[in-house]
Amino acid sequence: MSPTPASTAPLNVLFLCTHNSARSILAEASLNAIGKGRLKAYSAGSSPRDLQQPNPLGLQVLTNAGLSTEGLYSKSWDAFAGPEAPHMDLVITVCDDAAGEVCPIWPGHPATAHWSYADPSAGDGSEAVKLEAFRKTLHAIYHRLELFASLPDDKLHHTLLQDSARQLANHGSTAP
Repeated sequence: MSPTPASTAPLNVLFLCTHNSARSILAEASLNAIGKGRLKAYSAGSSPRDLQQPNPLGLQVLTNAGLSTEGLYSKSWDAFAGPEAPHMDLVITVCDDAAGEVCPIWPGHPATAHWSYADPSAGDGSEAVKLEAFRKTLHAIYHRLELFASLPDDKLHHTLLQDSARQLANHGSTAP
């Protein structure tokens, strides 16, 4: 399957993290802003947070960066494993815990990659310290997704998509 022009169907990317409350939410919002209809992002987790809410500091950082938080909520990856779910072209784990879990069998056998980011909500630091960790994580994710979105269509062809995404895993996962 080759990617289709933005006027027909975008390339669908699912970001996974254990709780779907921070890194995967940041990635979903970022790629939807960058993708301009060519790329469509979703996020999910193996064990979503209680009450299905993203981390408030993540939402604050997205808002401060001018990125939309509309429609963002924590959800189970099971929502994307069924036949009624949108077809995914690429599934990217963004936390090491989710990368080590046994994932569902995704319909259509999408390409997969792992992009490791430290959990910005981990630790006992002050809210200001955690907010800065979220800002740095957003910056690192956004930068990598800009590179991904700038790939030419031939690099996003299904047969090359996995290699392209995995090569970006080695491209600066930490913010300067």
